[in-house]
Amino acid sequence: MIKAILIDDEMHCLKTLGMLLTEYCPNVQVLEMCNDATTGLRAIELQKPDLVFLDIEMPQMNGFEMLEHLPEINFAVIFTTGYDQYAIRAFHFSALDYLLKPIQPKELIDAVKKVEEQHHLPMPEQLEILLKKITGIKSGFTKIAVPTAEGFELIAATDVIYFEAESNYTHIFLKDKNKIIACRTLKNIEDQIQDYSFFVRVHNSYMVNLNEVVRYVRGEGGYLVMSNNTSVNVSRSRKDALLKFF
Repeated sequence: MIKAILIDDEMHCLKTLGMLLTEYCPNVQVLEMCNDATTGLRAIELQKPDLVFLDIEMPQMNGFEMLEHLPEINFAVIFTTGYDQYAIRAFHFSALDYLLKPIQPKELIDAVKKVEEQHHLPMPEQLEILLKKITGIKSGFTKIAVPTAEGFELIAATDVIYFEAESNYTHIFLKDKNKIIACRTLKNIEDQIQDYSFFVRVHNSYMVNLNEVVRYVRGEGGYLVMSNNTSVNVSRSRKDALLKFF
């Protein structure tokens, strides 16, 4: 049983989420519903939850400020937010989970399932990335938080040569000849790194770092030779868009 605390300044949102959890996630036990961050902090200290559903925009103290008051974050966090799709990219970038209001049952079920399966807690770096992306702060932080089976890898964007899709996973090939398997689809990775203009999708299965392209070989779609001497296919439908960069 997952012990959870819900924190949101809108009482109707709390009640709705509580009802959805009761109906669709019987493995989640709601310990307390809190309609402000101060009450939420007290509840976390007393109840020691496994999971906190946390609204971001709250008066007096928002969700990020609330987390900063904690000596450590020893519970999973699922953010609940009314942010639009543009800002949601920040959540993909930080590799933290979220639910967009109004919360849909399937998305709630998937989010809770991820908490059950991953067995890891958010790292301070992830929360920092998310905060800076949401608020538009230019920090110069150029690392990508990559979810893996063991937890998270923080890799420099410029160290990536290319990404290769495999079902619901993505293989990330790096300059040091290592490879990371991310628990994300290539589409999710693409959404996550949109701020880096040097990454270009060249095929349904591939996205490349243009700075690591050695040459392009013509063909129906052609293919790229990368800096690690591997070949990456270019689809016919993406060929023209790619060649504009050259």
